Amino acid sequence: MSLSRTITNQVAAGRRWPLRFGIFLAPFHRAGRNPTLLLEQDLSLLEHLDRLGFDEAWIGEHHSGGWEIISSPEVFIANAAARTRRIRLGTGVISLPYHHPLHVADRIVLLDHLTRGRVMLGVGPGQLASDAHMLGIDTNRQREMMEESLEAVVALLAGQEPVTRQTDWFTLRDAVLQLSPFTWPRPEIAVAATFSPAGPRTAGRFGAGLLSIAASQAGGFDVLGSHWEVANDVAARHGQTMDRRGWRLMGMMHLADTMEQAAKDVAYGLSDVQNYQSKVLPVSLDTSTPLQDRIDAGNASGSFICGTPDMAIAQIERLWQQSGGFGAYLLLAADFANPEATKHSYELFAREVMPHFTGASAAPLASENWQFGKSETWRNQTAAAIGKAIADHAASTTPAEATS
Repeated sequence: MSLSRTITNQVAAGRRWPLRFGIFLAPFHRAGRNPTLLLEQDLSLLEHLDRLGFDEAWIGEHHSGGWEIISSPEVFIANAAARTRRIRLGTGVISLPYHHPLHVADRIVLLDHLTRGRVMLGVGPGQLASDAHMLGIDTNRQREMMEESLEAVVALLAGQEPVTRQTDWFTLRDAVLQLSPFTWPRPEIAVAATFSPAGPRTAGRFGAGLLSIAASQAGGFDVLGSHWEVANDVAARHGQTMDRRGWRLMGMMHLADTMEQAAKDVAYGLSDVQNYQSKVLPVSLDTSTPLQDRIDAGNASGSFICGTPDMAIAQIERLWQQSGGFGAYLLLAADFANPEATKHSYELFAREVMPHFTGASAAPLASENWQFGKSETWRNQTAAAIGKAIADHAASTTPAEATS
């Protein structure tokens, strides 16, 4: 039995829960292109994904580098919400040390009402050291500041009593939100995690979801199991529980009808995206590496799948086995290929990959198996019915009618 059918059968039998699917939109656009058109391209992509049935999209916050050009995920989400119908929209992420926690809580509640409950609050310490530098923030303190802020945000969203907090970087005095959340008891919260245990620890403390944005990368893949253990250990100490269905794993993929076409597609931008990442993130990469070597290495390690839907299915299953189970798989949205090829990649993913992990393909495949398994019987019955109809007709007509 094929891998995809095995997965489908497991979901149908209730031996694993259906996965959700979405994107993580930093975004990654080569600097120098028209930023107005690129932002419109991102909004158009969300409309496309909404039509294809993707479940969620997480929108990033960055302030330097020239590639990740969305400075306010909340503003972007407000625009995207008006253009879409069902896809959920998350901040991916709000960098909590950059903002006063009252502003964070107030804006997310406003979005919760404007989207009628489609917004999610993703938080993190801030990815780019250059952003922290411009704001005068010590990068060694960002994770501590994130946890201090999230504690205040959670208390404000709970709305049970006025919140008073005093830290060396923000003050709250008898703070209360004007609006209660539209979503009861609050919008979903998820904490970003890369390689360190800081994200899992924070998620565990607050019983939040986990956004493992380095799940397919060297190092990130290896610590998936330990990160989940850390989150659960901390959750238990704080009277919280973790739910694997709130755990999201991110990976990079570009799909086409053939491996050869996929390789041609990513000549557009894969090297550019990876070279940019090597300048702003602590990843090791020789920027002179030829494109085909990058493709081969990505497919071999799972860090970047460039190929067909079957390869995507195998990679997601690999992540499932390594992690022990999770709730959603997020594709990194980046200009690996031109906009037309990128949209086709998402179409292939929605049509050929998602149904095997959601269970949507189970009933059609079961019906096909039942039909094909008795195909000779059905053919014989149909032929017999046709023969009977011919005989009945012949028997009911006069010789003159039959020859006229």
